[in-house]
Amino acid sequence: MQALRIKGERDLELCDIAAPDAPGNGEVQVRIKAVALNHIDVWGWRGMAFAKRTLPVIAGAEGAGEIVAMGADVTELAVGDTVALYGALTCGECPACVEGRDNFCEGSGSTGNIYGFHIDGFCRELINVPARLAVPAPDGVDAIGAALAAITFGTSEHMLFDNAKLQPGECVLIHAGGSGIGSAAIQLAKAAGASVITTVGSDEKGDKAHALGADHVINYRTQSFESRARRLTNKQGVDVVFEHVGADTWPGSMFSLKRGGRLVTCGSTTGLQTKMNLFTLFQQQLRIFGSFGCTLANMRAVMEKMARGDVNPVIDSTLMLKDIKIGLERLESRDVFGKIVVTL
Repeated sequence: MQALRIKGERDLELCDIAAPDAPGNGEVQVRIKAVALNHIDVWGWRGMAFAKRTLPVIAGAEGAGEIVAMGADVTELAVGDTVALYGALTCGECPACVEGRDNFCEGSGSTGNIYGFHIDGFCRELINVPARLAVPAPDGVDAIGAALAAITFGTSEHMLFDNAKLQPGECVLIHAGGSGIGSAAIQLAKAAGASVITTVGSDEKGDKAHALGADHVINYRTQSFESRARRLTNKQGVDVVFEHVGADTWPGSMFSLKRGGRLVTCGSTTGLQTKMNLFTLFQQQLRIFGSFGCTLANMRAVMEKMARGDVNPVIDSTLMLKDIKIGLERLESRDVFGKIVVTL
């Protein structure tokens, strides 16, 4: 079967590999239909010094497909089901995994076994995975929608509601509204009854963010987003900041918060280190939440929202497996609105 592997820094290889054996006990075999590209794919492709992994590794951290075979003891799924695949090979045995909180795995660990980054990922025709990590899509959600459940929508769901506890009527500042995760967060926050301010890098992206439901759009290239956010909230500040940019936006994000406000962060695309005003942190009684990945329940929840029409995948473009480098280059340069999806 075909697979796309990362051989080294910015070095991709489309190759033939052996198809997997029949699925064992507790496993399902999935024919991959769609893989959504994320910044973790960019990091894996261009090389990250801190990553402990062995190359080559098959790319693809977020994917979905159709079950084509099952282990003898799998009873809750069926051949032909469309399933979203969890983004890490977790142990399934520790207390966190038993509770469905695989992003807190204490065994094999969700931070060291991420598909497409540490271990072989979803950019291949067939894969065997533990059945518990294959989440069935409800009627009305196709493979492309399901491919956005684990990272794009699932991460946003976990950030906004499990961690920041966003409530109806509150105001949230969502950075990079044109990104995949930003476009998902806009829709999730609006569906929950929140007021949304978002930042974008161009007026064109601003128009698209407005169309998604954002109440206010700030072009961060021409305006100070923190000053604008405070003016839009009568100098009070926002209840929640949805942060995934990192060093470039962190000080402004802190300044944008109201007293007692919450900042939730899942990413650091502009750098791992930043400075923080500790006086502002404690005097304003701010709360900061780190957020990583999502739970299996988050994946189910976002696909139910897709099925109801509360949220919809925002697809920038679709590519074939052989053209994935084009998608990675566009994602790296931020020349994208929504998701780039590779279809198989």
